[in-house]
Amino acid sequence: MPSIYKLVFAGPVGSGKTTAIQTLSDIEVVRTEANASDEVQRLKKTTTVAMDYGLMKLASGDQVRLYGTPGQKRFDFMWDILTENALGLVLMLKASAPDPLADLNDYVTEFREFIDKTALVVGITHTEGGGWRVRQQVSRELVRMGLPPCAIEADARNRTHMGLLVRALIYGIDPFNGTGEG
Repeated sequence: MPSIYKLVFAGPVGSGKTTAIQTLSDIEVVRTEANASDEVQRLKKTTTVAMDYGLMKLASGDQVRLYGTPGQKRFDFMWDILTENALGLVLMLKASAPDPLADLNDYVTEFREFIDKTALVVGITHTEGGGWRVRQQVSRELVRMGLPPCAIEADARNRTHMGLLVRALIYGIDPFNGTGEG
């Protein structure tokens, strides 16, 4: 009987959550987009208001359900709903944001209880001209928070990059997964 896994993607508006799920999904993504009506409209035309949903079908027959949270705090009631029974969190951060470390701190604080029970990997997007520096800062901050420094530069449009984030998260949950050990 194939297994079904659930992963959650979270992060600020414009960090690449919806794009990442579209990149990974083997089905048409279910999206709950609405026209941006506040300061978000300066960043993009639409925003996720409930969730994004996609599905990865693995060669083993197993499935990975991918859920993307809304990036805006006013929709945070969805965060608890979407993390229920999930294996871990892929936190997407935008390197070109005004303060990626503040974004990291905000989201880790909001999801800390969930992260402490599961696993976390940070995907750093929009890395043109500074991704390496931001990745180093994020890794140091994760260590300061008592979390594994798993931060990876990734293009949300690139299936290989997004697959690497998912594998890193799974290995964070079970370090022997895929190695033939354990």
